[in-house]
Amino acid sequence: MRPPLEGITVVALEQAVAAPFASRQLADLGARVIKIERRGAGDFARDYDRTVHGQSSYFVWLNRGKESVELDIKDPADRALLGAMIGKADVFLQNLAPGAVERLGLDAGTLRAERPELIHCSISGYGPEGPYRTKKAYDLLVQCETGLVMSTGTPETPAKAGISIADIATGMYAYSGVLTALYERERTGGGASLHVAMIDSLGEWMSQPAYFSRYGKEPPRRTAAAHPSISPYGPYRTGDDRVFLSVQSEREWVVLCRDVLGQETLVEDPRFRTNDDRVANDGELTAILEEAFSGSTADEVGDLLERAGIANARLRTPEQFTRHPQLAARNRWREVETPAGTLEALLPPVEVAGREPVMGPVPALGAHNESIRAEFDARQEVRT
Repeated sequence: MRPPLEGITVVALEQAVAAPFASRQLADLGARVIKIERRGAGDFARDYDRTVHGQSSYFVWLNRGKESVELDIKDPADRALLGAMIGKADVFLQNLAPGAVERLGLDAGTLRAERPELIHCSISGYGPEGPYRTKKAYDLLVQCETGLVMSTGTPETPAKAGISIADIATGMYAYSGVLTALYERERTGGGASLHVAMIDSLGEWMSQPAYFSRYGKEPPRRTAAAHPSISPYGPYRTGDDRVFLSVQSEREWVVLCRDVLGQETLVEDPRFRTNDDRVANDGELTAILEEAFSGSTADEVGDLLERAGIANARLRTPEQFTRHPQLAARNRWREVETPAGTLEALLPPVEVAGREPVMGPVPALGAHNESIRAEFDARQEVRT
């Protein structure tokens, strides 16, 4: 069966995380993604670290299944080659510095005036208008601007998220926007001009704490690994380790007290009668739970919670996640080739019955220079 996006060509003038994350999703669905990299240097994410067979963990994660061509887009010949590629593309995706595409004549207005059917997607930090429009933006900085850092950590120390959450949010909205535009083009024949800003993308994800603080008129509750507005919900010490558990309803609270703790009188204790009461008295409730769990191992407590139907989890490191028994049982890993060797990559989250995602190899810098130049015939001399 053909991949869903087979026959779709994406030209991606991209670097770092947000745009490559979006285009990699398209590549996994079968789109041809031509990645434009700086001549001699490449996407600077190639140099973030050297942990995967001497390669960047960021780059191998974000760039499988793409073709890499090196261009100096300020060079007239290379700019002509880029123009030839865009002239045959369905999607042009870019996350250059603010103002760069306009100076290069690669903005949506210019390109779609020539090809109205083109889907043009730009990614920026703060959007095309407003006082921050020319401000540089990176993931941690956007986490700061959207209030995420002030919502995470402990009462004493705010903290960033442990992953590039602003970039990932932005990449996902760009991906879904491109898919929507492709669907609309099938019906109307017209392309689209899309713009996705990091502050808007992460801002959407920050809406609940923003509502909580603005309309509740109180600052964010930084509660480390515990939930700030639901209790009990977080880590609890056992005899040998910790177990995480979550109570989401009053019915579950009754079950926890009766079947797990063996203390049904807690159900009507005025300190814990409602979720708001439990949040206000979370320290006392935590002490009760940890005392009840102190004579059992984390595995034993987990089994007891599971039998009672109380949601629970064990704290794992990222490396332990790669050996998670649930992923192994569901055969969720696939081998992906890289220039320095094979790695195991997690399948994309959306499963389509009867279809495997493409998950092509990670390209070496400029691996497709010769074939791309020959195909688009922008110049006679092949420069490698």
